[in-house]
Order: sequence, then structure tokens, then C-alpha cells
Amino acid sequence: MRSKLNDFIDQNKILIEKEMSKHLDNLSIPERLKKSMTYSIEAGGKRIRPILLIASYNAYNKNTQRTLSAAIALEMIHTYSLIHDDLPAMDDDDLRRGKPTNHIVFDEATAILAGDALLTYSFELISNDSALNENEKVKMIQLLAQASGPKGMVAGQFLDMEAENNEIAIEQLERIHTLKTGELLRFAIIGGAYLGGATSEQQKHLREFAFYLGLIFQVQDDILDVMGDPELIGKPTGSDEGNMKSTYPKLLGTKGAIDKKDEYVTKAKEALILANANESYLMELTDYFSQRDH
Repeated sequence: MRSKLNDFIDQNKILIEKEMSKHLDNLSIPERLKKSMTYSIEAGGKRIRPILLIASYNAYNKNTQRTLSAAIALEMIHTYSLIHDDLPAMDDDDLRRGKPTNHIVFDEATAILAGDALLTYSFELISNDSALNENEKVKMIQLLAQASGPKGMVAGQFLDMEAENNEIAIEQLERIHTLKTGELLRFAIIGGAYLGGATSEQQKHLREFAFYLGLIFQVQDDILDVMGDPELIGKPTGSDEGNMKSTYPKLLGTKGAIDKKDEYVTKAKEALILANANESYLMELTDYFSQRDH
């Protein structure tokens, strides 16, 4: 029997994908560039980040239409980061979500430019959103730029590459993933709550929730790279070890990584209660992310 959470995820996933495709279809740009951008946008994915943004908004408000441009922009930035992450200069991956990566299907230069295009177009989407007032547009663009830029995701990517072939402590690993994965998740949580009218006190607790949610997400990623089903994940397992990456199972062992994840789940839920969001989908999504198999 399907749960309300499954329906919520599926309905919003369809909505987000429909809106992204519509925006890309309407772009008057070079055809090969559009095909490259569309290829990665339509290559699948769980749409976790935009769904989280909508769920965070719904914890305090119900007019989902006000979240769409930010949700789409967030997923486009996430997709750009994956395109660049897969490049030979970065992780050098040939598969993403069970399909050839962008630079394999097109070429490296086109893949780089498709990522650049998705990144910059995301901010245009928010700035043109008639459902938001001017202050909201500026705030959302500021939050998204911070989350994805040199103080956020990009810094995390850099530190992650620096950590390859090096022994690091668990605190350093947490910092890498707080930036690389957690910052976009934090934008989803805080951006959605801000648009939904959450108080500054509620947003403070949601920042703590987002911190632990980002760590939960990454620990489970690391665990799946060791124990997951390649068919479900969409790429071979063991790539982290092959790339000499520092991971939770490598530092703590598989059981230690699972125990650490459970600790993060407890702290995330405690923060949600303090944010008066414990009756929202955010609580169920915390378990959903910690138990996902792909």
C-alpha cells in the first residue's frame, strides 16, 4: 500500500520535471547546447532537493506555486554539479543514473558549457518569478549563490578532491560533506521555510536539521557505494575506494558508519521538533533518506 509520502514525492517529482522541461524547451539557444542540457536534466534522478524545498515550505504554508522557480533552479544547479563532477578532470565517470555521462554522449567542452548554462539560467528563473516579490527574489538568489558557490558546494568539491589519497579525521569529512552535499540541502530547507513564512527562531532550528540531513544523505551514499546494488544505484559500486576517497565506511567501518548515521537521524529529528515542523513531511523524509537504496 502506497503511503502519503510516496504520493507527495511522486506528484512533486512529476511537477518539477514537467516545469524544467517546459523552461528548457522554450529557450532559443544553439540546438546542441540545448540537447546537452536537456539530456542531463531528463536523465532521471530522485529530485530530492526540490522536493525538500517544497516540503519545507509546506510545513508553514500551502501555496506550492511560490516554490516552483526556486525548486527548479535548485535542481538545475545540482544537475550542473553532476555534469562537471563526472568530467575526466574530476571523478572521471562514464555512467550516471545508469546512462552514459554527458561528456561521453556529447564531448567535454559541450558538457562544461551545458553545466555553465544550467548554473546561470537557474538565477534567471528566480529573478523572473512573478509569484515572488523583489525582496524574496533577492533573498533566494543570495541564499542559492552562497550554497552553490565558493563558500558552499564548490568549496566542498575542492576539499573533497584535496582529500583524495590523504588520511583525514571524521571532523574533516563532516566539513567536506557539509559543504559539498549539505549546502544545497540547507538551501532547500531554509529557502522553502523562508518563503513559507517560518520565523527566524524556526529557521535557526531548521539550519541544524539541514546540517544533519546533509550528513545523513552522504553517509548513506558512502554505505551504498560499499553495499548497494549497482542496478539500483545506476553506476558501479566501489568507485569511492577506487578514487581513494575518504568515506565514512573507510574511517569507521561499515557498522560504525551505520551507527553514525543513526546518531545523525536522532539529532535531525530533535531539531525538527524544535522548529515546529515535526508534523510535516520533513520528518518522514529524514527516514526516507536514511534508508534509501539508490
